[in-house]
Amino acid sequence: MNFKHSFNKFALLILKLLDMFGDLKGMMGKLKETQQKVENTKKRLDTVLIDQSSTDNLLQVTITANRQIKSITISDDLLNDKEQLEDYLILTLNKAIVKATEINDTEIAAVTKEGMPNIPGMDLF
Repeated sequence: MNFKHSFNKFALLILKLLDMFGDLKGMMGKLKETQQKVENTKKRLDTVLIDQSSTDNLLQVTITANRQIKSITISDDLLNDKEQLEDYLILTLNKAIVKATEINDTEIAAVTKEGMPNIPGMDLF
């Protein structure tokens, strides 16, 4: 009788472990799927263009949401003053980078959150 009771407990433990393994296997599959979605999103963000101009439109830059510069257009008026051109480039590129980073972070976070398995306590991060 005692052996049967111990065997039943052992069998229940094995079943719980198998169930946990199944959950773990499912979570790993979900994580791999999410990783692929993140990679696809990164590729798509290469096609999302952000245009930023200086306040007087003498300089225009275009970058991707992955923060790759695609084009810079400079007015002839800026070509005579190196220091002014440098200032324009820094200000305009930084504004474009901020916009691109916001888009990138939002898109990647959405895909990541959607694909995360339901792990207790993970919603605190």
